[in-house]
Amino acid sequence: MGSGFSKMKKQARAMQEQYAQMREEQQKKRVTGESGNGLVTITLDGDRNMREIKIKPDCVDPEDIEGLEDLIRAAYENAASQLEGEEGDLGNMMGSMPFSL
Repeated sequence: MGSGFSKMKKQARAMQEQYAQMREEQQKKRVTGESGNGLVTITLDGDRNMREIKIKPDCVDPEDIEGLEDLIRAAYENAASQLEGEEGDLGNMMGSMPFSL
């Protein structure tokens, strides 16, 4: 019983270290989403925190604030969708861990 448990413990520890490394890489990641053919671009980090937003002057119309809001929302959603696949990979890895130490 001792050697099997010890082996499982080592495997779990190795998986935790691998998960921590992947999580660190994810946090450093930057993705940029755009909308309106590049009129609005938003850069997110791996935690979906907005790091940068750029709005081209030609899309700023005081008479159409809702249009600008839609472009910002669409650019954010575009960037966030790029992160979804990678977040699924991290979740799958964490879900496969037998227990936490």
